[in-house]
Amino acid sequence: MTRELVATACRVLAHRGLAPGVLGHVSLRVAPDRLLVRCRGPHERGLAFTTAQDIRLVTLDGEPGAPGELDDGYAVPNELPLHTEVLRARAGVEVVVHAHPADTVAADLAGLALRPIVGAFDIPGAHLAAAGIPVYPRAVLIRNRALAAEMVAAMGDRPVVLLRGHGLTATGASVPEAVLRARSVDTLAGLTLAVARAGGLPVDLPPEDLAELPDLGGGFTHDTAWRHEVASLPVSPRGAPTTGPPAAG
Repeated sequence: MTRELVATACRVLAHRGLAPGVLGHVSLRVAPDRLLVRCRGPHERGLAFTTAQDIRLVTLDGEPGAPGELDDGYAVPNELPLHTEVLRARAGVEVVVHAHPADTVAADLAGLALRPIVGAFDIPGAHLAAAGIPVYPRAVLIRNRALAAEMVAAMGDRPVVLLRGHGLTATGASVPEAVLRARSVDTLAGLTLAVARAGGLPVDLPPEDLAELPDLGGGFTHDTAWRHEVASLPVSPRGAPTTGPPAAG
């Protein structure tokens, strides 16, 4: 079910508008030198239609992780180094999400930094923004290790990084954590743009309000939120109703 979990993450990104077309991918480390990643298949229809068949086992160098993994016309994404350099550099990261959310790109291009302007509206997002969301300033396709190393350097020790004129990269110890972080960033970007369009100035929460925001625990911020994301998917990629989240095994 691990491949289905990664495929579901791709569909959630598409459903929430973070990766609405054919661009974007999710990877999951399954061994020190192996990862499952959404690959390009011969019948590409976009992230909204990702199935477990599209999730392939590869090495950190982009080679098949087992016999047959890149058969049937499948190929690793051009930006595989974006995933593998993060996994090489960050031992605590198990999942990498790369997406192209329009609001996130627009807010950054407008010069609007993503700051903790909301509190209880999105508590994980508030804490994420309060600690800083870095920006990789090059709008390039991250298709080699040198460019990926630049992105990793820009990310530093933060779990997310904006890619100027491109999208974002989010990481986590689990698939839900990485996807939900990406969604929090894009939600914050959308609110920041809305405030600016209304003629307002996005203002940071006061420190005492930030300090008052509790950690609601992974059972709520990850597990419950992830079940909601999966239940919200309109249909499975094969057209059958989606009944619930896949097992994480």
